Amino acid sequence: MSKLPDESFRDSIGTITTEGKRNFIFPKKPSGKFYDKRKILSYILLAFLLSAPFIKINGNQFLLFNVLERKFSIFGFPFWPQDFHLFVMAMIVGVVGLTLFTVAFGRIFCGWFCPQTIFLEMVFRRIEYWIDGDRGSQMRLDKQKWDADKIKKRVTKWVIFFIISFIIANVFLAYLIGSDKLIQYITEGPAKNISTLVALLIFTSIFYFVFAWFREQVCIIACPYGRMQGVLLDNQSINVTYDHVRGEGETGRAKWDKRENRAETGKGDCIDCNQCVVVCPTGIDIRNGTQLECVNCTACIDECDTIMEKVGLPKGLIRYASEDEIVTKEKFRITTRMKGYIAVLTILIGVLISLLFMRNDVEATVLRLPGQLFEHKGENISNIFTYKIVNKTVKDFDSVYFKLVSPKGTIKLVGNPYVKIDKEGLAQGTLFIEINPAFLEGDKTRVKIEIYNKDELIETTKTNFLGPRSFN
Repeated sequence: MSKLPDESFRDSIGTITTEGKRNFIFPKKPSGKFYDKRKILSYILLAFLLSAPFIKINGNQFLLFNVLERKFSIFGFPFWPQDFHLFVMAMIVGVVGLTLFTVAFGRIFCGWFCPQTIFLEMVFRRIEYWIDGDRGSQMRLDKQKWDADKIKKRVTKWVIFFIISFIIANVFLAYLIGSDKLIQYITEGPAKNISTLVALLIFTSIFYFVFAWFREQVCIIACPYGRMQGVLLDNQSINVTYDHVRGEGETGRAKWDKRENRAETGKGDCIDCNQCVVVCPTGIDIRNGTQLECVNCTACIDECDTIMEKVGLPKGLIRYASEDEIVTKEKFRITTRMKGYIAVLTILIGVLISLLFMRNDVEATVLRLPGQLFEHKGENISNIFTYKIVNKTVKDFDSVYFKLVSPKGTIKLVGNPYVKIDKEGLAQGTLFIEINPAFLEGDKTRVKIEIYNKDELIETTKTNFLGPRSFN
């Protein structure tokens, strides 16, 4: 019988010891062409993440997720509670798009675009390398007694980590409550906004805990996307992959010996230097195959290419490739499964764009007051209605009034004949509609109402008008 491959590595994760305690990983500082590209992309994304809440488009925050007031803004498009279906559709498009991306290209999003990875690897770890040194220095410092040198380094790192976490918490709060409110709270001072300060400190503590202690366990344990990828990946998916056919050869991997011809001995190109393991930020051995912990950060690719170059072997022993490409040399192609996702995504995007074009900046609702019958007012029939107008724009409406288009009749507002609606505000009240019975179609007549701000038509709505069954 052939020996089954050893899969025992899947029974545990590198961040937890056999006793169930936290096992800190000290990855080697990565370097190489992929890492350089990731740094450029990461700094661009960092600039975007930190500035997005403060960018305004037509007065709307570029990105806003105000869950408490149910106000959202995505790429400058405002979404109100009345637009919740649009927000849900946008989220579905995002999920399906990410699913398609994962089916085709694996977990590249995690290594290149995820805010958790960007902040951890490109901010906090780089500060750690600057203060504590590379892998070896960090391991020695961890075992070192608490002398003046260790205390100085630890306190310096912790203070810097806390300051950065506080900055991230402020930006995070700007996404939640809006940058204008955040700036207002800052200028007013903490004494007038104790509750906001407490919330900031709670968020700061969470971010500090994540980036100073929990770290890569977010990707391994907490992130649902990491779990989802195991269902989505197949043999055609592009991943950071170890070429086991070339690396193991006929007799397996072995240490480098420049005096031998590895092709004659049947040894693979992997020289078992273990550098792909020590550079991995999640502590896995990529040579064991696709694993849950792998975030496709490419650190192992850069490290392996460096080693291959030093020993004079071809690069690409670890590279972006599918399992089928490794085994059968089959190049990447769009599979039937991917075509299905593309079709669904195209339809969803089309529906979302259509809904966005049909969306109004002003939404008005006019409804008959429940339980109220019609009244006779002279020669006319009168109904009482309640109205609600939502102003989704960033400009004030000073002189809003109603006009009955059909059938012929009059509208009278209770109180001021003109309504004022603040930007991103709501107005509601009561109005009467009077119509001569000659213009009614029966006991229920559909009436059309136009709503103006000064001379500008801002919305059109319809409602039912109740009248007597017979007019003879």
